[in-house]
Amino acid sequence: MLSVTTNLPVSKLETKARGIRRQVIKMIYGAGSGHPGGSLSSTDILVALFFGGGLRFNSQDYNDPRADRFILSAGHVCPAYYAVLSKCGLIKEKELANLRQLGSCLQGHPSSLHAPFIACSTGSLGQGLSVGLGMALASRLKRGNHFIFVLTSDGEHNEGSIWEAAMAATHHRLGNLINIIDRNGMQVGGRTEEQIKIEPLANKYKMFGWQVLLVNGNDYRELLRAFCQAKESHLKPTVIIAKTVRGKGISFMEEKKRYHACTLTKREYEMAMKELG
Repeated sequence: MLSVTTNLPVSKLETKARGIRRQVIKMIYGAGSGHPGGSLSSTDILVALFFGGGLRFNSQDYNDPRADRFILSAGHVCPAYYAVLSKCGLIKEKELANLRQLGSCLQGHPSSLHAPFIACSTGSLGQGLSVGLGMALASRLKRGNHFIFVLTSDGEHNEGSIWEAAMAATHHRLGNLINIIDRNGMQVGGRTEEQIKIEPLANKYKMFGWQVLLVNGNDYRELLRAFCQAKESHLKPTVIIAKTVRGKGISFMEEKKRYHACTLTKREYEMAMKELG
């Protein structure tokens, strides 16, 4: 039987997210490297998906054909994803301490070669949406009724493959494809609009024929409403542009370029854990 985590109320989701953020910091500090900024900004999106009822999944069988599919195209923010999967029972909590270690199933970017619970390997930015497109088309051809969720970063919209997938998804009328953009406004080189300007992002997707939903990506009520609305679109793919805060939850990391990818000092680790309670 398909097992879905109980739809938790907002207060419980917020508590869950705080624990996920603590785990993210522990993992990155323990590994000696990682991407805290995007991991923290995307945490609320992932928590809403997996614990708010947005995503159907089987905690006993990650290959259940009835389950929705999830692709983390922004593979560098995998610490948050791994921490969520641990809370879902798909990863043993003790395994989280092995992030980025040689031979670990928890590589620095999701690897289906190392971990069977990963839908596809990602990390080369811009490719996840194309894979999601293929899965969505295959599902329709097989008369499946599940949705394909892809979490992309705003910075990877510099990649042409994103827009090729956007065109193809509309052409094939893939209403079962949902792209969530973590719009935290920053990428490895700094602010997105200072690197390669991607605005007006919403209008671009509209011109490509997508249903476009704009939300506060750190607000659970807005995220959950958007997931429901996206699932009601039968002939148009949906993009949810989720405006988030880079490094959300840790004041000295928020909106700071340094925390895209870094090694956390002991002092930074202790300060972060204290803020998260």
